[in-house]
Amino acid sequence: MLLTALSGPSFAVDHYKIDPDHTFTSFEYSHWGLSVQRGRFDNISGSIAIDPDAKTGTIDINIDTASVNTGSDAFNQTLRSSDFFDAEHHPDIHFISSRLVFDGDVLKQVEGNLTVKGVTHPVTLEIDHYSCRFMFIYGKQACGANGAAEILRSDYNLGRYAPFVSDAVTLHIVVEAIKDYP
Repeated sequence: MLLTALSGPSFAVDHYKIDPDHTFTSFEYSHWGLSVQRGRFDNISGSIAIDPDAKTGTIDINIDTASVNTGSDAFNQTLRSSDFFDAEHHPDIHFISSRLVFDGDVLKQVEGNLTVKGVTHPVTLEIDHYSCRFMFIYGKQACGANGAAEILRSDYNLGRYAPFVSDAVTLHIVVEAIKDYP
């Protein structure tokens, strides 16, 4: 995966690879006003480059649409179909950041573009947890963050059954990444 170059004259850019065993993307939506339904994607890859001094960086995430998992094989197949994610023709959902927003040393927002089914719209992930530390298990620095954004299914040609099934979907991205991961 190519990593987008950072702007600015800093030389202290740290590179991380997303740890697929500790990175999850989930979604939730109102189902006919009866309940909140949840699902997730099981296969995620990507990279992060961050300059902690300049408070700049990029986050590049690919989500495998065929890995959608709702706990129901039949519903998973429906979501993979051309009525929804069309996994055969659009195998990835892609998020690429355009700006990281810090409050001091704490990452608060990630602004970027989300592409689903070939349609791209700006999205801002609100970060409610961000931490970096040395991880003994890896023998390396690792960073983690939890972010969420609300999107509209119809913006990405996923609006079937709206408004009965909510057009608004909350997208959650939980990321852990390992520095200089081979």
